[in-house]
Amino acid sequence: MKSSKHYMEEANAAVPRLSAEEAIAKHGTTGAVFVDVRDSAAIAKSGTIAGAHRIPRGMMEFTADAETQFHNPALQKDADLYLVCGAGGQAALAGKTLKDMGYQNVTNIGGFGDWKEAGGPTED
Repeated sequence: MKSSKHYMEEANAAVPRLSAEEAIAKHGTTGAVFVDVRDSAAIAKSGTIAGAHRIPRGMMEFTADAETQFHNPALQKDADLYLVCGAGGQAALAGKTLKDMGYQNVTNIGGFGDWKEAGGPTED
């Protein structure tokens, strides 16, 4: 039986992680798609990355699947996807899900607080 620790270890092994500074350098580049996987209440309290798609982790499988009515067209298998959450755990787990669904270029950029502290562009 798996524990949360096992899921996190698998996710962290499968999904590379960038520092906030490295992620900021990717922001605005061609093909870069930023996704905030926190729920809307958390985003409402703190804001998010400028231009980030707001896709809660609980909806990731549906929005990433082109066969569902919930598919988000920004999620393309060849896009460079950069995922953020509160501290990095949800982004890692969502990233592992995307990898399992055939997405190749998925990166965990950690927590929004680190992004904001590093001076990354934000929006409400």
